[in-house]
Amino acid sequence: MKVIDAICVTSTYQKRQQVCFDEVSGLILEVGELKLKADITYPDECLLFAGMGDVHIHAREDVSGKNNYKEDFLTARAAMINGGVTHAGDMPNNPIPPVNNSSYEAKAHLAEKACGNLWLYAGIGPETKPLSYTVPYKVYMGPSVGELYFKDLESLDQALKNYQGQWVSFHCEDPEVLDEHKDAGTHQDRRPVVAEVVATRDALMLIEKYKLKGKLCHYSTQEGLNLVRAARARGVEVMLEVTPQHLYFDLEHMPEEDQAYFQMNPPIRYHLDRSALMEALKNHEINFLATDHAPHTAEEKLKGTSGLTGLDTFAPFVTWLISEGVDPKTIALVTAENPGIFFNNFLPSWRKISKVFQEMGLGLGFLLPGYRANFTVINLKKPLTVTKNNLKTKVAHSPFMDKSFPGQVEALYIGGQKV
Repeated sequence: MKVIDAICVTSTYQKRQQVCFDEVSGLILEVGELKLKADITYPDECLLFAGMGDVHIHAREDVSGKNNYKEDFLTARAAMINGGVTHAGDMPNNPIPPVNNSSYEAKAHLAEKACGNLWLYAGIGPETKPLSYTVPYKVYMGPSVGELYFKDLESLDQALKNYQGQWVSFHCEDPEVLDEHKDAGTHQDRRPVVAEVVATRDALMLIEKYKLKGKLCHYSTQEGLNLVRAARARGVEVMLEVTPQHLYFDLEHMPEEDQAYFQMNPPIRYHLDRSALMEALKNHEINFLATDHAPHTAEEKLKGTSGLTGLDTFAPFVTWLISEGVDPKTIALVTAENPGIFFNNFLPSWRKISKVFQEMGLGLGFLLPGYRANFTVINLKKPLTVTKNNLKTKVAHSPFMDKSFPGQVEALYIGGQKV
């Protein structure tokens, strides 16, 4: 048994208390004002959260091994730990995408080396059917990075008929709008706001039509947020992700020579959109802070490949959000509890597929007895300047290179073990 004394943060409180956990089972035993002798006490400038989770990353590894030079499950895990992330969801746009039981389980076998820190999405394509057990799905409404996408709404509608009631996450960019703008001069003009807005309208329609448990990925536009608000007002249940990149950067303050490196799908938007996303986060309209960690080599970035890294800087970025007025209790909601609730839905399936999930207890994301003893401790007063030397991602670059955050990771515990 081990006891930590710290200022603990959940979605409902921020106060000093003790967390007692079993290092053998890796589970929380008690939480509260326990008056026990603490094995370690963290000072007031530190905040302890349930282990932070990232519901959207690209670890790149699959059975083909073709993209392992960008990242693999072990280097993705190293970047996660470096950034204070204890678990993450890996997307399916691989050279050999996981789209059925056999391909999904083959990839899951590879992911076992990440020791239960990586969870997998299955892909949805024009000819796919649901797996025989409950997993999260990802659908690319239009072309992005990879070949798993749809060319029009009709074919997407036909495919989603088979997925009624499933957990489906949408990359919202309309393929026909993208095609109309493919010859525009800049990336943000080739993938304009209207592409995301049209796709949002269609995704919300499909979520409602097929009673999907829907999530809109890496959301970026103010106009689209208004569509989501209207859908929620009429009873549509839909979740939203936002990336650090879309909260921190905007085109007005980005030198033109940097825009090629910062290319991602959907693109970095304008200040108006960034401000709207920040307000939506503060108002609990955003459900997840998700990096869309998408490692490509520096050479590929220079050639115009879309995608930015983010795992290494997850918790340092959180300290910036807090300095910008985001309540730490909101941080607990979007980085720990909501990701925990999301992943815990798939724990029964993963326990059957992979032995490394047998000791998860009640699951992830909560400072409660019976839950996994995963803790992210951040120090709000220990500044960090991002350099190549403090990155663990294989591609060794970051959109936050040379930028300073007010704080950083103080400690990380996974299954009761400090890592």
